[in-house]
Amino acid sequence: MLTLAIDTATKVCAVGLCRDGQILAEYRINMGMTHSEGLMPQLEQLLTRTKITKNEIDLLAVSMGPGSFTGLRIGLASAEAMAYSWHKPICGVNTLKALAYNLPIDGYVLSPVLDAQKGNFYQAIYEWQQGTLIEHQEIKVVDRKQLLENIAVLGMPALLLGECQKIDLADLPSWCRKAPAHLCWPQAASVALLAEAEYDPDNTGDIFGLEPYYIRRSEAEELWEKRQQE
Repeated sequence: MLTLAIDTATKVCAVGLCRDGQILAEYRINMGMTHSEGLMPQLEQLLTRTKITKNEIDLLAVSMGPGSFTGLRIGLASAEAMAYSWHKPICGVNTLKALAYNLPIDGYVLSPVLDAQKGNFYQAIYEWQQGTLIEHQEIKVVDRKQLLENIAVLGMPALLLGECQKIDLADLPSWCRKAPAHLCWPQAASVALLAEAEYDPDNTGDIFGLEPYYIRRSEAEELWEKRQQE
């Protein structure tokens, strides 16, 4: 299976190609460009450099959140448009779970986190056991104290991945540390690998039936509701 993957859930814009678990190519840019201006040129370069045509692609994979509201919409809309015009199936995957695919090692609890604003974080907790990713905690919105408490109850050394900038790393307990920087950020290859593992060809559904995992409402929606109440 040849999978083309997109991840625009954070400020990183990533596209990648995998075939049957083997990473063929990946572009990741973290330079502050908007995804609306960077995504399509990256996809074009990826396919041009690899000499892979749209007809060869078997599956489109896209990171579904949680994450940036605008970024998720851009990634999903682009993936849906390609799936429709190329007549290809599409598979949406959990952004935090895809982050855990960056680091497939036993013996550690992996806690991917993304900034949920206002001092909160999106958090999920996973553990690799002999090549299988086990979910210990589904996605939750937590503050820093809850984040560490959720990990501590498992009684294992832990690694944080994702957007850790607002966590005081110098003040972390000895059993918890940040993963290496090059493994912390979203990777399209991980999105592709997760999609290959989860894709069910007998249950593809409607191309335009996918919904991003927003978890909470956007700040704009909250402000609009507050103004309506006033």
